[in-house]
Amino acid sequence: MNFAIWSIKNPIPPILLFILLTFAGLYGFGRFTIQDLPDIDFPQIEVSLSLPGAAPSQLETELARKVEDSIAAISGVKHISTSITEGSVRMAISFDLEKDISDALIETKDAIDRIRPDLPTDLEAPAVSAARIDGDALMTYAVSSAKLNEEALSWFIDDTLSKRFMSIDGVGKVGRAGGVTREVRVEVDPVKLASLNVTAADVSKAIKQVQMESSGGRGYIGQAEQSVRTIAVAAMAKDLNALPIALPDGGHIRLDQVATVHDTHARRTEAVLLNGEASVAFQIYGAKGANEVQIAEDAAQTIKTLKEKYPDLTITPIVNTVTYTLEQYEGLMHMLYEGAILAVIVVGFILRDWRATLISATALPLSIIPTFGIMYWLGYSLNTLTLLALAVVVGILIDDAIVEIENIVRHKHMGKSILEATKDAVNEIALPVISTTLTIVVVFLPTSLMSGVIGLLFKQFGWTVVISVLMSLMVARLITPLMAVYFLKEDTRHHYQKDGFIIKAYLGVAQWCLAHRKETLVMATIFFGLSLFMATRLPAGFIPPSDQGYTNLSIELPPGSTLENTVSTAETVRKSVEKIKGIENIFTVVGAAGENGADEVSAGAVCKGSLILTFLPKKERPPQNVINSEIRNTLMDIPGAKFALKNDEPGESFSILLAGENREALTGTAAALEKELRGLKTIFNVNSSAGRQRPEINIHPDFTRAAELGITTESIADTVRIATSGDFDPYLSKLNLDNRQLYVRVHMAEDGLQDIDTLSNLRIPTRLGQTALSSIASITANTGASQIDRYDRRPYITLSADLGGTPLGLAMDEAMALPSIKNKPSAVQLIETGDSEMMGDLFSVFSIAMLTGVLCVFCVLVLLFKDFFQPVTILSALPLSFGGSMIALWMVNAQISLPALIGIIILMGIVTKNSILLVEYAIIGMKERGLSCADAMIDACHKRARPIVMTTVSTIVGMLPIALGIGSDASFRQPLAIAVIGGLISSTALSLLIVPVVFTYVNMAELWFARRIRKKI
Repeated sequence: MNFAIWSIKNPIPPILLFILLTFAGLYGFGRFTIQDLPDIDFPQIEVSLSLPGAAPSQLETELARKVEDSIAAISGVKHISTSITEGSVRMAISFDLEKDISDALIETKDAIDRIRPDLPTDLEAPAVSAARIDGDALMTYAVSSAKLNEEALSWFIDDTLSKRFMSIDGVGKVGRAGGVTREVRVEVDPVKLASLNVTAADVSKAIKQVQMESSGGRGYIGQAEQSVRTIAVAAMAKDLNALPIALPDGGHIRLDQVATVHDTHARRTEAVLLNGEASVAFQIYGAKGANEVQIAEDAAQTIKTLKEKYPDLTITPIVNTVTYTLEQYEGLMHMLYEGAILAVIVVGFILRDWRATLISATALPLSIIPTFGIMYWLGYSLNTLTLLALAVVVGILIDDAIVEIENIVRHKHMGKSILEATKDAVNEIALPVISTTLTIVVVFLPTSLMSGVIGLLFKQFGWTVVISVLMSLMVARLITPLMAVYFLKEDTRHHYQKDGFIIKAYLGVAQWCLAHRKETLVMATIFFGLSLFMATRLPAGFIPPSDQGYTNLSIELPPGSTLENTVSTAETVRKSVEKIKGIENIFTVVGAAGENGADEVSAGAVCKGSLILTFLPKKERPPQNVINSEIRNTLMDIPGAKFALKNDEPGESFSILLAGENREALTGTAAALEKELRGLKTIFNVNSSAGRQRPEINIHPDFTRAAELGITTESIADTVRIATSGDFDPYLSKLNLDNRQLYVRVHMAEDGLQDIDTLSNLRIPTRLGQTALSSIASITANTGASQIDRYDRRPYITLSADLGGTPLGLAMDEAMALPSIKNKPSAVQLIETGDSEMMGDLFSVFSIAMLTGVLCVFCVLVLLFKDFFQPVTILSALPLSFGGSMIALWMVNAQISLPALIGIIILMGIVTKNSILLVEYAIIGMKERGLSCADAMIDACHKRARPIVMTTVSTIVGMLPIALGIGSDASFRQPLAIAVIGGLISSTALSLLIVPVVFTYVNMAELWFARRIRKKI
């Protein structure tokens, strides 16, 4: 059935169809979620195990290995990444993408429950959860108050602000950074305790046993039933002073006789500063699938309401990643508008008929707006990739309409009526229009169905292109002919169009190529060979680094450094970099600030810190890579700390992971490799996770002496732990306030822990009384691992560095050529992870997608042309586009990366389209008009050169704003557009000359093959 002819005879159904599709598109567009990137639902489970006070080496042996072995038996486990720090084991278990997240969660919990009896008895309840928070914090704000002190402000954030922001739809979590947590500290005097034969552990347990509230029992007084509740809690911290503490001899003392009670805050392990001033901050995280822009708008309104209610409150925005998302959204929308307008202008300039131009231009809104409706129905969002898909195909969407209307106008100029010209033109052009659309569809379908993380990321991109192109085909076959019949001006005069200089020159060159076919093919082969050579010279990368308006500078001091030391170093760094042009604010986080968050703003230990450097608007500062370069130069003058400059975005960092059970071989290889990496000029700030040794005080009990006195190792550990840092949180007594509970923590004053003799003189309970710790144990100063990292149940060491604009592929090639890598021991394995693993997957899946796309295009062409030979002619244009892309990327000093590969895939569809237009018309000339092969091809070049050039120029002009990088950060989309434009220029110029030559050879081969078959028959 010919839908074009049917639509002309029945105009109401197609008009009604597109009215409904347009309304559906407008409805979906108004309800889209706006995001930076599409949601990627990784089946990843996070496990958190806590054994407070335990050393990393102890946790690795008693906890991590056992849990890893149990989890590894679960089906579908891909990787297990473990990080072990003091008192904590954190695991990230990633599963195959096909694994259902609910099944993974249940099976992980079961795996841990199975071995629970083999784990330490004082292990806190394991926390097992699916990763629900979507990446980094969306927004970070610093808070200050003219009325509230630091403790009150911290509680205000935890209680009031968190509740307000958690009520916003789409917010996954609100976390505090900096500040302090209120706590009742009972600081015992070790001398007084010793004189009374009481230990800090006795005091802590006594408070827990006395200071408590318990329910139980029933009463029936007055013929009514009552519940019985025992209440023995202090109303205020000062009431604890009179609390009686039982003595071993049966007597008791008041708590204030051996300790001082302070209503204060917990030991400070974090610090937050804004431009050098102490501050408290909070971070807002989005749930998966949340509308980031809507969260930002609701958060701004909530802040406005809070400021009205609490005028003393000052809330300063630090980092807002939604701003970047919104800039990308607005920039891509502008690119879409600008590309569409420019494409229409080009069509109007070539056609020189405003009616025909308007008909062609109608294809754009009628293709794009209904696409929005289908995207919304599929659950897609407006993100960088879906909008980029529409922006890059805006020139393609108008192509079918251009080809149709150009052919209609050409037939009208033959003296035909509008109706007759339209019918003849749409029938003549039906096969090439359908073929070109289906080739683009089958080129992008493999992209939509790619495997792995890359496939998940680009699923929405590929399907958006497919849907929009199919919509453009519907417009071309249903609406364009209809509008041409009722809108084009009737003119039955015969218009003879004299060929211009350009078309005459082109036909002359085409005839020369047909007369010198061998020379032409040799030159084409040389061009393709040079293209392949140039491709090998271009550096490979993953994703170009972006300019997000801020950067994250992490610092790390040697383990054992105090919080004060780290803050001092961070301030030195701040004062050094704040003079760099373009930096607006510096937000400093030191210690465990925001430790429970998913953001790398969390430093995680008192020897670590992070400075978030926010920049001025782009028009008022140098590019981010220039600022980063100046920061690196400044850091070279600051000794005693490790630095890393990154936002944890792809394309910014470089890492090598070495794994092995032989620790000596592993650390030796890592040390040698670190030294060699520092000698490379292409990477900066080389860091190693090896050698993180922290100072320790080791207590080695004398088992014989301890047994004689009835002392167990457990009682020694409990006494020392409680005296130095307090008991585990679940075992602490609590002070009840109106709206919260405060821990009551017993330990010695910090001043008493400055001398190792204080620890030696700690009293340990025995069967007959007490004895000094030094009498039953030796106490030595030593070192131990501050952190142990494991990957797939093996210890590993990570060596990382800043790329600083260097292509990832180049950095990897230089690193792989180093002697330590080439000559590494067999016990040490090199594991690809992070960006390098993603880059490897990228080239692998895209290569498969390209080959699959070419095969699919061949199959479609065979079915449509009913011929196995001429599709080869059509596909001969593909190699000609490759060289143009490589030359264009080389000219702008770009790298072969993800966006460039996407551009090459887009080229495959567009270039094939040009060949189809030539070959299809040549076949018609040979079959219907009896022309020779050469004459038919020259006639096709004459008739089809104009629409080919029109569609090519409209596509190039449509992508021109993207290639120029106008507007918001175009670091990702610019290489894509450059690759497409370069490939289009070379392929269009060469395919108009090479395809005719290939056509004649293929035609000869087909005739020879047909003769051979006839002879055998």
